[in-house]
Amino acid sequence: MKKYIEISEELLQRLASGKAIEGTMKLDMKTRRLTFNAFKRKSREPGYVRPADTLIHQLENGWVKESVKKYKLYLGVYKNLGLPRILHIIDRETKVAKGALFDKELIESM
Repeated sequence: MKKYIEISEELLQRLASGKAIEGTMKLDMKTRRLTFNAFKRKSREPGYVRPADTLIHQLENGWVKESVKKYKLYLGVYKNLGLPRILHIIDRETKVAKGALFDKELIESM
């Protein structure tokens, strides 16, 4: 039994150059052939470097940073502390992080 896969000329050239192609493969019910649909990925400009995140506040067990679009909170707590103590640490660190974000906004608005 032979199976035929339709692949565009562009994709063949990309495969021949040794690059990988991500996409989906499905059976076309009309022609009874396998068709490959490559994902259309947006490429970044050459030389693009994502701006580094700025540290807003260093926490006892993590940090609060600001990126272009998001605020990021990282918190790492050891499991062996026990659940009640871990939950208390998470609550405490979250309050400190909220305070740091609030202070940052106050300073920027002045």
